Amino acid sequence: MNAEETRKQYDFMSKASEILKKKSESLGRPMKYFVQTFGCQMNERDSEKLAGILEKIGYLKAETEEEADIILYNTCTVRDNADQRVFGRLGVLKGLKDKNPELLICLCGCMMQEDIVIEKIKQSYRYVDLIFGTHNIFKLAELLVSRFESGAQIIDIWKDTKEIIEDLPVQRKYSFKSGVNIMFGCNNFCSYCIVPYVRGRERSRDPKDIIREIERLVADGVKEVMLLGQNVNSYGKGLEPAITFPELLREVEKIEGLERIRFMSNHPKDLSDELIEVMAGSKKICRHIHLAMQSGSSRLLEKMNRRYTKEDFLKIVQKMRDAMPDLAVTTDIIVGFPGETHEDVDETIDVIKKARFDGAFTFIYSKRTGTPAASMPDQVDPETVHVEFDRVLKTVQDVSKEQVKRFEGQTMSVLVESVNEKDPSMLTGRISQNHVVHFKGDPSLIGSIVDVHLDQCLGFYYLGTLL
Repeated sequence: MNAEETRKQYDFMSKASEILKKKSESLGRPMKYFVQTFGCQMNERDSEKLAGILEKIGYLKAETEEEADIILYNTCTVRDNADQRVFGRLGVLKGLKDKNPELLICLCGCMMQEDIVIEKIKQSYRYVDLIFGTHNIFKLAELLVSRFESGAQIIDIWKDTKEIIEDLPVQRKYSFKSGVNIMFGCNNFCSYCIVPYVRGRERSRDPKDIIREIERLVADGVKEVMLLGQNVNSYGKGLEPAITFPELLREVEKIEGLERIRFMSNHPKDLSDELIEVMAGSKKICRHIHLAMQSGSSRLLEKMNRRYTKEDFLKIVQKMRDAMPDLAVTTDIIVGFPGETHEDVDETIDVIKKARFDGAFTFIYSKRTGTPAASMPDQVDPETVHVEFDRVLKTVQDVSKEQVKRFEGQTMSVLVESVNEKDPSMLTGRISQNHVVHFKGDPSLIGSIVDVHLDQCLGFYYLGTLL
């Protein structure tokens, strides 16, 4: 933990606050911010930190981009369509900047770690004011002060870092649940994945800092935490004294007042018997695990550099189900990886049927420049990919519907998350297995854990009755 850097950043927040105060006084109104997140839950958590810094400086949250004085996009680059969405939005922001030249447009996150993206922004989107990456989001106030003082475009990209800066402000999306980073970066280098190149090498947080953060969150009303890392199963490597992820879970479970623990993402090659044992014996760890399979073909898994086989994966799932029969297992699946054949897809479908997934994020392979897979021969033609994708998706949907339905008629604990979007007389929440439940109830219950009878399963969610 770098306490000196933390103090330095609070000094920049004070400096930025003074500048903002003068701007607000000259405008005769408060200044507002808008943060949009593209990508994973790591990005969501980063955005909460960015929002926390902006609010500490004195910005108020805007509901729309049109009313904002600073717009910040926290970007993802795992798939090409995420890049295209950001570039598409930048075109719209040009119109807002023309109407309000004082508007600050800021870009950060994984997409900004790619040299090709930075060059494109320099050439085609010169009206972007501030660009930074994944490693230095803690510097937002410092970078804003530089932009306010210079009036010039600021680009600050770090290729990697060992720094972990603690105790910065956070503006949480929910009062009753929160993500907590336990590690950053990834060492796996799956052949299709850009993440190690944009998030850097693995570095784990000190367990004492993690526990301290969760204790503060619980004191502030948080009932559920999601422990976040690109591969939580490898947490603790390189730390002194040594600690494993299951050992960290045991410590987190001791925190009084914390009622639910979730975690992601998990890599099958590092999922230990110790983790299964800790989960099975826990009253707080939720009965849900997201275990990314990617493909059911051992041949393709080797090309993907996943370091397990189809048989290894099925053995892990069976072990978990034997220890926890009520466990919900979800996964990620890529269709169209270079060299994939009809028979490879048959293997994936076979695993879906045998593993009995409760849900799957199914993606068409997206070529990412700089990854080994991008230059592999036998790139699959789009028409074939779409046919195979539809086969996989149908299997996932058929299996998942049957799996989710198995809790119908049971009474389950539900963390109430929101008023139902379509029917304001209904509430929406999640059971331990992460399945969604809609039921009649008063909005005062939001943030509470209540007992709900699961009356009817409608595909991938339940209608229930509050008890």
